Amino acid sequence: MAAINSLLPDENDKEQITLKAKIEILKQELGNIQQKTNDFEAILRSYLADIIIEEQELTVLYKKIQKAKKEKRLEQKKNGKNYKESEEVKEISKKIKVSLSKGNQKEKKRLYREAMLNTHPDKYSLNEEKIDLATEVTTKLIEIYKNGSFEELKAYHTHILSGNALKNYREGFVEGKHKTIEDSYLKYELEKLENLIVIAKKKHTYKVLTEYEKPLTFIDELLSYYKDRIFKLKKRTRKAYKFDLE
Repeated sequence: MAAINSLLPDENDKEQITLKAKIEILKQELGNIQQKTNDFEAILRSYLADIIIEEQELTVLYKKIQKAKKEKRLEQKKNGKNYKESEEVKEISKKIKVSLSKGNQKEKKRLYREAMLNTHPDKYSLNEEKIDLATEVTTKLIEIYKNGSFEELKAYHTHILSGNALKNYREGFVEGKHKTIEDSYLKYELEKLENLIVIAKKKHTYKVLTEYEKPLTFIDELLSYYKDRIFKLKKRTRKAYKFDLE
C-alpha cells in the first residue's frame, strides 16, 4: 500500500498540474482573440492604407515642427539677461535613478544566472526526456530576462528553483513525497494571462468585430476620423510654418 501511495501525486503536484493546464487553456484563448483581432485589423488597413500613411506622415511632420519651435524658444530664453540653467536637481534625480537601475540590473543578472545554471539543457544531457523541456524553460528564462519585468524574473526564478518548471503538466505522478516550495510563478503567469485576455477583449477593434452586426461598416467611421485628423494636421502644419517665417 505504501508503494502505491508513493506513486500518487501529492497536493503540490496536483496544484501544479491544474495551474499548468489552466495556463494552456488561457494561452489558446488569448491566441484566438489576438488572431481574430489581427486578421480584422489587416482587412481594415487594406482599405485605409493610403489615408493612414498620410495621417502618420503629417503627425511626424507636426511633431518635428513643434520640437523645432520649442528648441527655438529655449534658445531665445537662453539669450535673455536673467536666464539661469537649473540642472542641479535634474542631475541628483538622474543619479538616483541610475543607482537604482544599476542595483536592479545586478540582482536581475544574479537571478538569471542562478536560474540558468539550474535549467540549462546541458545539465540534462544524460536524460533525453528532460532536454526538450529544459530547452523550453531556458528559452522562456532568456525572454523574461531580456524583455520582462524584475518581478516576473523573480517569480520565474522561484518557479525554476522549486523544481516545478521541469515537470511536464501531463505528468500524473511523482516518486515519493517532496517538500512543498512556494511557487508564485505559475500563479503570476495565470493572473497575467487573465489580465491580457481582459485587455485584448477591451480593444476597440475586437469589440467592433464581436459587437457590430456588420463589422466592416467600421471602415466608414475610420474614414471620417482620418479625414478630420488630416484636415486638422494640415492646418496646424501650415500655421507652424507661418510662425517660423515670422
